[in-house]
Amino acid sequence: MQINLNDVEYITETSITIRGTRRRTTVPKEIVAFFDFKDGDKIRWILFNDGRVIIVPKTGKKE
Repeated sequence: MQINLNDVEYITETSITIRGTRRRTTVPKEIVAFFDFKDGDKIRWILFNDGRVIIVPKTGKKE
C-alpha cells in the first residue's frame, strides 16, 4: 500500500497486550484529542481481504 505523506496528519505505533482472551491496545492521545473521544465512545475496525485495516470513529466529533 502506498501512502502519500502529504495526506497524513499523524503516524505512530502502539503495542497490543494479550492476556488470555483479553486483547488491548492504547489509542494515542493525539487521536483521542483529534476525535474528542470520551469514555464509552466506540471505534470501528474494518479488515479487508488484502490485509489492510482501517479504524474509524463510530462516535465523536469527526463521524
